[in-house]
This record gives sequence, structure tokens and C-alpha cells, in this order.
Amino acid sequence: MVVQNHPGLSIRRQCVLLQLNRSSYYQEPQCESTENLALMKRMDEIYLQHPYYGSRRMKYILAEEGMYVGRHRIRRLMWLMGIQAIYQKPRTSISNTEHKVYPYLLRNLEIEQPNQVWCSDITYVPMKRGFMYLTAIMDWHSRKVLAWRLSNTLDSRFCVEALRAAIEAHGIPEIFNTDQGCQYTSHDFTIVLKEHEIKISMDGKGSWMDNVMIERLWRSVKYECLYLQEVDSIKELKNSLANWFIFYNQERPHATFSGRRPNDVYYENVTKLTA
Repeated sequence: MVVQNHPGLSIRRQCVLLQLNRSSYYQEPQCESTENLALMKRMDEIYLQHPYYGSRRMKYILAEEGMYVGRHRIRRLMWLMGIQAIYQKPRTSISNTEHKVYPYLLRNLEIEQPNQVWCSDITYVPMKRGFMYLTAIMDWHSRKVLAWRLSNTLDSRFCVEALRAAIEAHGIPEIFNTDQGCQYTSHDFTIVLKEHEIKISMDGKGSWMDNVMIERLWRSVKYECLYLQEVDSIKELKNSLANWFIFYNQERPHATFSGRRPNDVYYENVTKLTA
């Protein structure tokens, strides 16, 4: 998609137009074997159902399905995927002890309107020949996905890009909640929140339920979109996700709202607040 030596567009400008993280363009492609990629996809499915499974139990399940893999190999692939079994929480966001950690502000808080609380997280995305990482910004009250970005590295850039896009399109929330991952505790990310005077909230260490709304989103996007097809390129993956997020926001009935869609709940309440 990116054309080198384009007469009118620099590499940076092409990446902006394609909503592609520049690090994704310059990063060398992943070199995992076809066998490992298939194994990682199955491990991701198992992990979604049983997030408390470590390498030992993962090995037993895979063996029952005819995939005989050593624990060292499973551990390496789990590390590469960013998942662990110590807590019911993907390891895609790893803490940095040098970064400031903020308190959890949502305990016993009544979240009654859109743009009161936004949340974000990162998840592993399997592909036919490789994998990516996906981040999304969600409005807690309406469950609407406000912005999302893809990257093949776990740096903070694509998280910052998603945050800026959400703010530009939907305004400023009162509180922004994430886990304690280094992407979210980084200066690049927190400075954007501070510039807009947004209160920063972070989950307790290992408390996956503190950000449960977006955890449920990952289960939906994987079972309803990613696991139903094998995408062969970043462009195809991006198109599939774009279509699904439009479907999720505009058409998918949500049981919490008696069948109403996230867009209906978000814009109905935003209109009331601005009226």
C-alpha cells in the first residue's frame, strides 16, 4: 500500500492517510513458520475460553487435539502473543516500573452517560501469515468503539494515535481507564490525557475485571470476525475490522440495552447532554 519514492506523498504522509503506524511499515516482517502461526491461532482461541491456562494445561489440550508441542515452545509462543496465565488478563500490556501508575477511579462509580468514562486495551490478532496487535478506545456507558488502530509492535505510538483520533472525533471524557501496561503509563500517552485535563484511572494489578467492558469486546471481535476467516494481508485485516466495527456500532443489538445499538445509546445521550 505504501509506495516508495512517490512524487507527491512522503512515506510519513502515506502512513497517515492509510492510518498505518510508521513503525509497522519499517518493521521487519515476522518470520514464524506456518505451523507456529496455526498453533498460535488455536492457542488464542483456547486462551479466550480459559484465560487461566498456563503452558502446562495448554500443552495437554493441544495434545488431545493431536498437536504434540513441548512446553518451552508453548511458553515462547505465549510470550510472543502477549498472554500469560498468572492473571485473567492478556500480557499485551507489560508494566514499566519507571512509569507512574495511577489509582483506579471507577470503584463504586455510577457511569450513567457517554463520555463520562472511556477505556482502552490491546489484544493479539492472528493472520494467515503473521500477526498484528489491535488497540481500541471504547465509551464505557454506551459500549461504542470510538477509535482503533493496528500495529505489529507493542510500542505506545498506535495507542496514542487511537487516543488522538477518538478525542478529535468525539470530544473529551471525564475519566480514561486502562491497565498498568507501559503503553498507557508512558509519557507519550499520559501527556495527551493531561493536556486535555482528563482524569487517569488504571486497573489494580492483575484485576482484569476492572476493565471488563473492553475485555468483552475482544471476545466478540474474535469470535464474530477474526476467527471466521483467514486474512492474508494487513489491508485485508484492516478492511475486515473496519466493517465489523461499523456493524458493531450501528447494527449489532446489545443485550445490556434491550437490543439497542451502541450508536443509538451514545448519540441519544450525547444529544440530551448538549441540548
